[in-house]
Amino acid sequence: MTAQIIPLRGQKGDAPAKPSLDPILALTAPGMNAVNAVILDRMQSEIPLIPALAGHLISGGGKRMRPMLTIACAELIGYQGNRHHKLAAAVEFIHTATLLHDDVVDGSDLRRGKETANIVFGNPATVLVGDFLFSRAFELMVEDGSLKVLKILAGASAIIAEGEVDQLTAQRQIETSEERYLSIIGAKTAALFCAACRIAAVVAERGEAEERALDDYGRNLGIAFQLADDAIDYDSDAHEMGKAKGDDFRDGKMTLPVILAYARGNDEERQFWRDAIAGFCTSDEDLAHAVKLIAKYDTVSATRERARHFAQRAIDAIAGFPASEARAAMGEAALFAVSRRY
Repeated sequence: MTAQIIPLRGQKGDAPAKPSLDPILALTAPGMNAVNAVILDRMQSEIPLIPALAGHLISGGGKRMRPMLTIACAELIGYQGNRHHKLAAAVEFIHTATLLHDDVVDGSDLRRGKETANIVFGNPATVLVGDFLFSRAFELMVEDGSLKVLKILAGASAIIAEGEVDQLTAQRQIETSEERYLSIIGAKTAALFCAACRIAAVVAERGEAEERALDDYGRNLGIAFQLADDAIDYDSDAHEMGKAKGDDFRDGKMTLPVILAYARGNDEERQFWRDAIAGFCTSDEDLAHAVKLIAKYDTVSATRERARHFAQRAIDAIAGFPASEARAAMGEAALFAVSRRY
């Protein structure tokens, strides 16, 4: 992944109708019904706490973007089999496991408007159920029998973990660069997006060029998705986000709105950011001041502009496939990812 940013130009004043997930939801509905059946079956255990805790998050209203992308990519290339249903479920289990672990690491108390599993069930149980879901994911991969699929998803799991550790070491480090930030989100978020897309081409036994195109679509969409998430933390309210406003700020996370505001600020403002990211300024008044500085330098808009750039790269990546309902739905999903406010 390149860290170079190419600003979009000439798009103001001619915005299209508000993008929606409805086309991709309709396209993938039959496949996602099969995926959900696998998820429900494989999250079960004789230990009642496991399905209770896993179900708390899995049934919590998430968009299930990653398994949906596996189904959509299979539609795009005309795959007629059903191997991708179990693999899409494996993708969702990997994602859910990482969310459970993330909430423990971050000490989060809200996700999708609900109390997080670690608040309801405690940190030890949450970590262990995350481990259980990782194990279920690998069982599903082994059952599929493709070493190539196993390599792709196992590799993505390792990259995600590396990205999370890299983000942890960058936490409260005010000098974190935009290049490093893009590297972090390329690992912790985009890796699973591109793996979810690529495995559709593998099970359909398509060539390297189509695999790479789907990989590029997923990677760029994942980066765009995370950039939009980081913008949302500073320009949406808690009801819209489904989590507490300013969580990233109070946790000292160096996301792009902060990186840009720090770079553009004067000496006094840069000192505020140093104190805030170090954990010395975390009150509601400090958050309000941070939001004011971010608005002053328009860094949420700049972050969304970069997100739109990567969304367009995702759309361009699948431009070589024949025009179809699937290609149009995947294109609109990329536009939705950067226009959403939740």
